[in-house]
Amino acid sequence: MVYPSLIAAVSDASHPTWRARSLSVYRFWRDLGYAIGALSAGLIADRFGFGAAITAIAAVSLLSGTIVALVMREQKGALPDRT
Repeated sequence: MVYPSLIAAVSDASHPTWRARSLSVYRFWRDLGYAIGALSAGLIADRFGFGAAITAIAAVSLLSGTIVALVMREQKGALPDRT
């Protein structure tokens, strides 16, 4: 349920004229994260063990969530009135 929520958040924070571009940028970085995450987790697991790989993944997830919580703000009035 995370991905539909993230796509909706990106759409809500984007102006309609640049929404498609913002979604494509989001998906690019998401997919790049999959590739880099898989490679780095494999390298960490080979070098230091699975426990260290899981700990590193948890730390990166916590860090990225904290950054988003601090930086991303809700756009008031970004959505049209649906009444």
